Order: sequence, then structure tokens, then C-alpha cells
Amino acid sequence: MATQFKNLIQVLDFFKEETTCKEYLAAMRWGTEPACPHCGTVGAYVTNRGYKCKSKECAKKFTVTTGTVFENTKISLRYWFAAMYLCTAHKKGISSLQLSRDLNVTQKTAWFLLHRIREMLKQNNDKKLNGVVEVDETYVGGKNINRHEAKKLKGTHGGSGKTMVVGAVERDGNIKTFIVPCADANVLEAVMVDAIDERATLVSDGWAGYKGVSKHVSKHVSVKHGRGTKKYITYGDAHTNNIEGFWSHLKRGIVGIYHYVSPKHLHRYCDEFAFRYNTRKIEDVVRFDDAIRLCDNKRLRYSDLIS
Repeated sequence: MATQFKNLIQVLDFFKEETTCKEYLAAMRWGTEPACPHCGTVGAYVTNRGYKCKSKECAKKFTVTTGTVFENTKISLRYWFAAMYLCTAHKKGISSLQLSRDLNVTQKTAWFLLHRIREMLKQNNDKKLNGVVEVDETYVGGKNINRHEAKKLKGTHGGSGKTMVVGAVERDGNIKTFIVPCADANVLEAVMVDAIDERATLVSDGWAGYKGVSKHVSKHVSVKHGRGTKKYITYGDAHTNNIEGFWSHLKRGIVGIYHYVSPKHLHRYCDEFAFRYNTRKIEDVVRFDDAIRLCDNKRLRYSDLIS
């Protein structure tokens, strides 16, 4: 099924019926032949409510939403697809308040929708970054000194209490982000070993915590950012401008769109921004199709979200 929409109006016109939404979802998940989400058998009998697995050992019934983030949803797939298009097409995302107004749903429903979409967009960390890889860390969150007295972290100074995020990005390629407790050498080394290919060239700032990563890559270039120098500094190919640019985009989105992100949910917001960054060179409709194909990711339950 070809999708050619270029804006939200065309999305809603294309998915004007639930039947169209289900046919599109089936095509994105399975192609021409449905596959049982319980046992993986390709091929199924059509029932009055969905499908039945052809395997005699399984023979379970299922629908197009079984085993996806849409499973047991009470929200129309038309609303789901509209929310997914807005979330993936807007460069800095969309807030739950704005989405609730756009779709005429409650803010609670919009908030839950967006978090389930972010969970669906979470990064696949199996493929390691290669080539020239820039790494850096940043801090997200308000200063402890600016918090309400009842919410201040006791025993910390004014600038602490933020959440640390480590990022690694390929030159002209993909990015991965990680929430870490601190910038300790052991922590950074463990993260980088999992994220970066041993054949890669690592470019970092002068932070001593990255020294331990040197033995796990082919080359490590450290850019000295001394006092009084510009943050975006270049010594030939030795620079961290790409990762610094991503941090700027992430923080502008959080401050300008979401205003506040709790440490508990920060990893999902990072996944959302990373997905858009990694698909920045393709059209919105292709990005939307790619997002739908990730629907088999584990469904996020409301009880787990607020626990």
C-alpha cells in the first residue's frame, strides 16, 4: 500500500476509515501474507474478527494489532497514526497539551500516546557505530538551586541534580544516546564498548574519562577545549561539532516544546530525538512508514509508565 501524504490533512484523508488503517498496518507488518505473532508461522485463516494461525500446534486467533504497541487500544488507529505523524514529522516533537488540542482528546490520553510512541521508537543498539565517531556528554534538567524547596535535592550544590546523557554519533550517520549515572571512566568505557565498533576513530573532548576507551578503538583523537575558547571548535577533522549540534537540538526541544522532562522518562525523549536525527535525510512519509514498522516493539502499559 503506497502512502503519498505530505501533511496532517492528507494523513487524515488517507486514513479516514478504520479498515484502511488496518490494511495499511497489515501491509507494513507482514507484506502480503499475515504471520502469527504467537508462533511466527506465515499464513493464517481469515475469521470474522481477524485471523487464526494455520499451524495445528498453535491454532491461536489474533488480529493485526496483536503483539504491537496498538494491542488492546481503545483509541482509533486513525488517531494513533495522526499522533505518530506529528511526533515524527515535527523537528522538535509535539507536547501532550498541543496533541490533545489537535486530536480533541484529553491531555492524559495524549501523554500516554506519545510515551508509547517513544517506546516504539527506541534505539536498536545491536549495530555498532563505525567510521569517525564523535562522543560527548551533556546534562539535562533544571538547576537544584532553582527548584522549589520541597523538591530540592538535599546535600547538593546549586548546579547539580541534573541527569547526564552520553551520546555517540557517526560523521554524517546515526546517533546513540545513553542515560548514565556519572561521567566516571568505567561508566564511559562500558557504554562506548557497547556502542562503537573497534575499527572506528573516536573523537572526544579532553575529558579524562574517555582515555580508557582508546584501547577499544583503532584511533582516539582528543580535542582540547580550553577556557575562553569557542565550544564549537575545529582542528581539521578533529571536532565534536556534530554531537554538540545534537545536544543543542535536544535541549531546545525540551525547553521550547516540553518545558520539563523528568529523569524517569528522559531516555524516551532521547530516543525520540535520536530517531528523527537518524531519519533526517528521508521524507516525512518514508519516516512515518519506518516508524510503523517498529510497532512490534513491546507495548508500554500505563501501570508501568507511572510506577
